[in-house]
Formats: sequence, C-alpha cells, structure tokens
Amino acid sequence: MAHFAEIIDGKVARVIVVHNNELLDNGVESETKGRQFCENLLGGVWVQTSYNHRMRKQYAGVGFTYDADANVFVAPQPFPSWSLDGNHDWQPPIPKPEGNYYWDEAELEWIEV
Repeated sequence: MAHFAEIIDGKVARVIVVHNNELLDNGVESETKGRQFCENLLGGVWVQTSYNHRMRKQYAGVGFTYDADANVFVAPQPFPSWSLDGNHDWQPPIPKPEGNYYWDEAELEWIEV
C-alpha cells in the first residue's frame, strides 16, 4: 500500500492509503500515477509519503508542513522555544541530557523524571 498526503497551503490536511495497483505504469510503481489517482478521485494537491521513512524525511501527519523546496515533511513545532535545524528537525534551546527527561517550556529546561 502507498500513502499520499493532501497539501493545502503547505500543510498536510489528510493522509490516505492507495492500493499499489493504482500506482502501476507498465508494471512499475509510479508516484505520478498515484498522485493523478488521488487528484482525479478527490481533487487537490497530493504528495506521496513513506510509512517507513524511505522518502521525504518522515511520514506525513495531519498538521505537518510540506517544504516543497527541500521536498520533505516537517513535524509541527513541539514548543515555541524550539527551532528548526538544517536537517528539518526541531531542536530545543538546551540539548537534552542523557537519561529520562521531559521538556518544561515554562522554565525552558529539562526536568528529570
């Protein structure tokens, strides 16, 4: 099965599953065929995503951003203080220490569990 994300204003609105048969072009799977299938069935703009992270960095989820220039899906910002790095990963203002910690946004620090 293939997965496709609908993109509206750069955001993932929904993700659907498409049978591999809909992607076949002379026996070879084609993202273009899958995209066309989604557009013909539901309208909109669709981009394939990979459940096992084989394409576009990570599996798309509702609320993710699609960076068309980098051709990757970016997760929502987990906290206002975190920033996006050059690999499209969110980074805390202070690196997480080794061990079992959670981020306290109010105090801008890691709290040990």
